[in-house]
Amino acid sequence: MARNYEDWLTAFCDYASYGEAPRKMYFWVGVSAVAGALRRRVWIDQTYFRWHPNFYIILVAPPGIVSKSTTASIGMSLLRDVPGIKFGPDVVTWQALITAFSESTEGFELDGSFHTMSAITIESSEFGNLLNPQDKEMVDLLVNLWDSRQGAFEKRTKMSGNDTVINPWINIVACTTPSWIASNFPEYMIGGGFTSRCLFVYASEKEKYVAYPGLETPSTLGDTKMKLIQDLEHIAMNLAGEYTLHPEAVSWGRSWYEAHFKTKPANLDDERFGGYVARKQTHIHKLAMVLAASTRDNLVITRDDLVTANTMVTDLEQDMPNVFSKIGRSNVSLQAERLLGFIRRRESVSYQEAYKFVHAYFPSAKEYQDVVEGLVRSGVIRLEQRGDGFTLSAIKPNGAAGVAAPILALAGGGAPLGKSAD
Repeated sequence: MARNYEDWLTAFCDYASYGEAPRKMYFWVGVSAVAGALRRRVWIDQTYFRWHPNFYIILVAPPGIVSKSTTASIGMSLLRDVPGIKFGPDVVTWQALITAFSESTEGFELDGSFHTMSAITIESSEFGNLLNPQDKEMVDLLVNLWDSRQGAFEKRTKMSGNDTVINPWINIVACTTPSWIASNFPEYMIGGGFTSRCLFVYASEKEKYVAYPGLETPSTLGDTKMKLIQDLEHIAMNLAGEYTLHPEAVSWGRSWYEAHFKTKPANLDDERFGGYVARKQTHIHKLAMVLAASTRDNLVITRDDLVTANTMVTDLEQDMPNVFSKIGRSNVSLQAERLLGFIRRRESVSYQEAYKFVHAYFPSAKEYQDVVEGLVRSGVIRLEQRGDGFTLSAIKPNGAAGVAAPILALAGGGAPLGKSAD
């Protein structure tokens, strides 16, 4: 059966792009869908271990910004229509996970040998339902499963003795908010075993505004959907075996590897991201298999596959500090950021109006005044006297960072600002 599209991921992004999410978010949902079709049937062999194309992709955005769960379901709904693909529970317990793996166990023949796998994809609209970061045992399990190690996985339980799963493989796409991550992930977990295996796809705003999606989508979208499903089925049925690296890919990969560990990006030069930096090579090669499968049936990774994979993974790094920025911070600093966001959205607000916005968190006018002073001194807002009161205005990143000396004096003086707030 011939494919309908030369590049499944590009066709999928076009199909999904009538929504409001950034295109990169659709791309990574598409990656999860192709990975779910490939399952454990393909790999890159490195003698001591194998890379398999499974991912922990986490869509992260503030509430109500890009309809994260809808975005994820666009890709997963296609995968669910592919015969033979097994989905796991969106609320994970030991028992539910073991049951899902057991029900998914199957085999396939390759070069005269029979291969067994237990492969599931999990779609979770609420990451908090899927994982409790305080459950160390479950976190450790997901860490081990991501590596897709060959062999049997055993879980001993008091009720049923030993439960055994043969060659487990798990692929996850989940949705959450920066606030949930801040509230549930302790700082020591960032960059560690679990989070370094995740790819966080962050969005802070809509790419476009679509009030009525039904009026924007073409009448041919249903036909496109069927063709995308057919190509996923083609990938699921026809691709199996070891991916080999083209000599040019090997040459590029060696040069990249050396440069990667010699020079870290400035935004990742933090011990919290050390685990991710160490696993970036794995992320790239997992993605390279998906990129190859998206366009062709031959099991060869080209230099272009690696270059593109590196570009797409690296693109996520600029937002990693945003994903984890609230972890370990005091309530005062979080509310200061919230206040700054309010001022930026309004561009200019009265001192009293801004105080009303955060009054529940700063019942003392002195606390509020200190926060305003900090924002003024950091050059992100301007405090100006207008008539009988004061106004707070956002300073654009390329704007002047300073404020007039008399205004700074008022910000630190106490009496005038306190009086205005009252």
